[in-house]
Amino acid sequence: MESGQGVNALVILVSHVDQINDLFFADKGVLRGLPKDVIIIVHSTILPAHLQKLEKTLTEDYQMEIIVDMHASKAVSEVLNGKVMIISSGQAESISRAQPFLSAMGDKLFLFEGDIGAGSKSKMVIELLEEIHFVASLEAMSLGAQAGIHPRIIYDIISNAAGNSWVFKNYVPHLLRGNQSTHHLLSAFNQNLGIVLEMAKTLIFPLPLLTVAHQQILAGYSHGVKDGEDTAFLKVWEKLSGVNIIDAANAKAYNPEELASKLSTKSKTVKRIGFIGLGAMGFGMATHLLKSNFTVLGYDVYKPTVSRFESEGGIAGSSPAEVCKDVDVLVIMVTNEYQAESVLYGDNGAVAALPSGASIILSSTVSPAFVSQLERRLQNEQKNLKLVDAPVSGGVKRAADGTLTIMASGADEALEHAGQILSALSEKLYIINGGCGAGSGVKMINQLLAGVHIASAAEALAFGARLGLNTRLLFDVITNSAGTSWMFENRGPHMVESDYTPLSALDIFVKDLGIVSRECASRKVPLHVSNIAHQLFLSGSAAGWGRIDDSAVVKVYETLTGVKVEGKPHALNKESVLRSLPPEWPTDPIDDIISLTQKISKTLVVLDDDPTGTQTVHDIVVLTEWSIESLVAQFRKKRKCFFILTNSRSLSSEKASALITEICRNLSAASKTVENTDYTVVLRGDSTLRGHFPEEADAAISVIGEVDVWIICPFFLQGGRYTIGDIHYVADSERLIPAGETEFAKDASFGYKSSNLREWVEEKTSGRIPASSIASISIQLLRKGGPRAVCELLCSLKKGSTCIVNAASERDMAVFAAGMIQAELKGKSFLCRSAASFVSARVGIIPKAPLLPSDLRISRKVIGGLIVVGSYVPKTTKQVEELLSQRGHALKQIEVSVDKIALKSVEEREEEINHTAEVADVYIKSGKDTLVMTSRQLVVGKTASESLEINFKVSSALVEIVRRISTRPRYILAKGGITSSDLATKALGAKRAEVVGQAMAGVPLWQLGPESRHPGVPYIVFPGNVGDSKAVAEVVKRWARPSRPSTKELLLNAENGGYAVGAFNVYNLEGVEAVVAAAEEQESPAILQIHPSALKQGGVPLVACCISAAEQASVPITVHFDHGSVKQELLENLELGFDSLMVDGSHLPFEENVAYTKYISVLAHSKKLMVEAELGRLSGTEDDLTVEDYEARLTDVNQAHEFIDATGIDALAVCVGNVHGKYPASGPNLRLDLLKDLYDLCLRKGVYLVLHGASGLPKDIIEECIKLGVRKFNVNTEVRRAYMDSLTNTHKDLVHVMQSAKEAMKAVVAEKMQLFGSAGKAY
Repeated sequence: MESGQGVNALVILVSHVDQINDLFFADKGVLRGLPKDVIIIVHSTILPAHLQKLEKTLTEDYQMEIIVDMHASKAVSEVLNGKVMIISSGQAESISRAQPFLSAMGDKLFLFEGDIGAGSKSKMVIELLEEIHFVASLEAMSLGAQAGIHPRIIYDIISNAAGNSWVFKNYVPHLLRGNQSTHHLLSAFNQNLGIVLEMAKTLIFPLPLLTVAHQQILAGYSHGVKDGEDTAFLKVWEKLSGVNIIDAANAKAYNPEELASKLSTKSKTVKRIGFIGLGAMGFGMATHLLKSNFTVLGYDVYKPTVSRFESEGGIAGSSPAEVCKDVDVLVIMVTNEYQAESVLYGDNGAVAALPSGASIILSSTVSPAFVSQLERRLQNEQKNLKLVDAPVSGGVKRAADGTLTIMASGADEALEHAGQILSALSEKLYIINGGCGAGSGVKMINQLLAGVHIASAAEALAFGARLGLNTRLLFDVITNSAGTSWMFENRGPHMVESDYTPLSALDIFVKDLGIVSRECASRKVPLHVSNIAHQLFLSGSAAGWGRIDDSAVVKVYETLTGVKVEGKPHALNKESVLRSLPPEWPTDPIDDIISLTQKISKTLVVLDDDPTGTQTVHDIVVLTEWSIESLVAQFRKKRKCFFILTNSRSLSSEKASALITEICRNLSAASKTVENTDYTVVLRGDSTLRGHFPEEADAAISVIGEVDVWIICPFFLQGGRYTIGDIHYVADSERLIPAGETEFAKDASFGYKSSNLREWVEEKTSGRIPASSIASISIQLLRKGGPRAVCELLCSLKKGSTCIVNAASERDMAVFAAGMIQAELKGKSFLCRSAASFVSARVGIIPKAPLLPSDLRISRKVIGGLIVVGSYVPKTTKQVEELLSQRGHALKQIEVSVDKIALKSVEEREEEINHTAEVADVYIKSGKDTLVMTSRQLVVGKTASESLEINFKVSSALVEIVRRISTRPRYILAKGGITSSDLATKALGAKRAEVVGQAMAGVPLWQLGPESRHPGVPYIVFPGNVGDSKAVAEVVKRWARPSRPSTKELLLNAENGGYAVGAFNVYNLEGVEAVVAAAEEQESPAILQIHPSALKQGGVPLVACCISAAEQASVPITVHFDHGSVKQELLENLELGFDSLMVDGSHLPFEENVAYTKYISVLAHSKKLMVEAELGRLSGTEDDLTVEDYEARLTDVNQAHEFIDATGIDALAVCVGNVHGKYPASGPNLRLDLLKDLYDLCLRKGVYLVLHGASGLPKDIIEECIKLGVRKFNVNTEVRRAYMDSLTNTHKDLVHVMQSAKEAMKAVVAEKMQLFGSAGKAY
């Protein structure tokens, strides 16, 4: 009980299940007075079920919060030999909290998230392997001794070959010395195996290899332990196997390597070699002989391989016989005995063609009996043909490098004749006494062990998967344990990664273990485990897997049991995963972050490896150069954050490190210049884990000094990047794909395999930062513990730690940021490698909606946008295809040939650049959005550095193209991080930019600084890995020059903005230009209005002039036909391109007016034209049309109600005392009370109020009319008068008349726009 007082963590050793009650729950048990948040670490390997029952009791009955188990043992790997490794498991939150204590107790930590009991389960799997390897070692020694091969020679060779295991290497010497106690050894084995087999029965999981091994152990136990005697184990085994191993081991030994060394001094010179069998191994061996200056003639049944051999400098033969003519030595490297027989004695066989005295080196894996028989047959040929039995081991790479292991046997003369070839092909050459067949005997024993070890690896990993263990992590555990073997370490990754690319086909072990099976039968040696392994490989071949990798034997277990050994994370359903997470932290910490940020007074300096890191911020400065002066200027402004665009992802690792070092030095110098300046460095990198990590982090640390914790945080919501359970996912529609399985992980420069961020860090640091040493902030901690729990965990980590951050929402990110700031206030320092979301959370930026051109007051001027695509990720290619599909009709496309700009001559490169720039400039100037894209076929180099060089050439070509485009585009969209950086800095000369927001979620929008070529131009930085296939098309559509708005849209905006739009009657070019010029100057919408009398004089050209002017204008302008009182005329005008028209039936009786208006309204609406109509009648004269006072009548509200409903009009021109032409000397007398009633009606009906006769109305009445709902004023008289008055002036020329008239009318129009309140409302 006292042991639990005042502690943060409590380690409890439980060696037997019966101890649990006394240790935990008795009166003096540790739970008495133990706080609920103490970390309980149960050190035990009792059965998992007992541990899980204990965990359930502690959490449910005693409300203990944190329970993990652990198992400590000594590692046996070369790296960790003798060091303590700890296996621990528990729920994510518990593991995270317990990790610092677990790390302190051992040298290597393996953490399994989930149910506790992983230590016990891992121990079972290791014991399974130990026992199988032990029995297999005994079987190998038995077969070898029976074949006449000295046991110690077998040991010396196999312990350095593919058949080696930890058990073989460490147990066999003791066995051969006879100092291994049978009782102790078999008792331990028997007890351990019994537990494992009972567990397998419970799980209904077959363990054939272990079962047979266990039977052997039981047999040994029954024979070896009688009447209290303890016999040496090997003697017991001799009774079981019938083979005298001890006597064989005590026989005089020799040194096979010494014999090989002596052979090299006696070897004959060989000039010409025949080589049959150019498969994977054979091709490497043959080409290595070529490189060793031998003349080699090669033959294979597969002709393309022969051609490839010939291209390497070999001489091709068309048959076995042809490659044997005049050769000194023939090497045979075929698959099996049948093929060896065929090439030697079949049609055009080698034996008949070989010259007398030639030697044959048989390197195929065949049975010793076949070799012995072959030697006798060759002797009968009476040609003095010599045979060397020389099977090889080592794999394809070693074959090509000449570093194979060769076990050679034969007559001395044969060995001396072939010795030069054997030495050239091998790193380790063993000469085995015993004549031909002895070498194959050693190879057979190696293959026995190798085959059993592959099959046992499959059994172990499949059993581990059935136990619920992470097989990737289990693999790492086993490689550091006594259960490891050469084959486990080599083939285990294939099984865990489910990669069965055939490096060594499964059928090879069907053959090789078949040889073992035949030999054991002929020599009367029982080999139970080896034969079961053979049956497993046969099962795999029968299932159709014979031609894929031999590691596919694991599929036998998968098929039988339904487990999946693959240790890679799988794609998940996004909705299901997110729904399964705990509720978010209930309080939004954004206000706290803003408050804490002010307290901490630290500037966040974000070093962005490409421009896309500004994806989540706004109103932040980006620097593209980092002089001390520029940095001092930013520090003096006491900014909470600024970005430095390094673009280091486009550089080599060395250059990136040097750049970060330089920037950090400048930051340090600048901060010392400005008083009270402190800062935190963030290395903003790709959310899909590409970039120079850890090189950039190391470079930063070399300047700023060691920090308390490295933070790894790639979460980025807008890009669909989630980190859950330490695994980083990339969202693809409704699925979450582990990052290591995406296209991004295959990046030519920054590729990786791991999706688990702990493993990713270990992978990228080449093991310098082990996965087990990395802390993790789980989603459970974020959502249940909040910022305080984050702070506590960060403060508990030792200096120099690495911590990954899980997150699945912006709230998660904000909670972490708040906790991190709290830790900073307590003195902790951090270096962050993050994606974009962390930055906005850490600074406390409140998101805002994506920006549109109108938000930046971008005009409608007829200039095209520029879209430049350099990114090559498949997502970009799909987005470009969709862009062309949706917007191809409105885009001009120019494809830049990567072949010409990256691989061809300087002249071709220059021609391609210049042509592209010239054409693009013409397109943009003509108002067309222009897409400049590199050809879509990805060109990569042979190495990562070559790929970077090609990328540089492509990027620099795009820079030069944009630099040569002289026209300022309406906007620039750069697709891809490197592309957008280079265009901004090199092509456009930007040294700084303002991040004004986003063009869409995750797509930054900059405005370039005043020093750039195009100050203030909207610059859309579109990351290569963001958005679905339609994303680019959507942004281009939003930013394309908007089509001409409708008159209805103009009036709707006026209604929403509380102003009115002027409709100005025009008669000629000067009038049209005057209205447009005034509208652009005042940034006001406007309506070009044509009266019937003007149309009669100007005709269709006048309408076309108005439409063209409206389309070319940089502000919204529409074209309206006024006072259409003649049906035929209106019907004709429907086809002329007007945006709206007025149906004037005011001269008709009410019923006829309704019928007339309705008829035209239906037709106009079918063509999407807005319809205005008049009810009531204005007096006065307009364009020679006069309405006498006695004909005038005010608009009746009741009639208006009926009129609107019956006609379906969009705008109502009313008469409230307004007149056409001049008002009387007494001034206008408008019925504003009537206007109010009419507005109330129109507002309910969704109809806009129009007032004709605005000329001459004083300012106060105009303003009152706008307040009462007038949204369109017709203006004619004052503009006409200005035009007529201008004609009275003396002008030298007609052009001066036009200019004067235009300026006069423009002044009136501009004044009206200000009066109507529309000035400044164009965007």
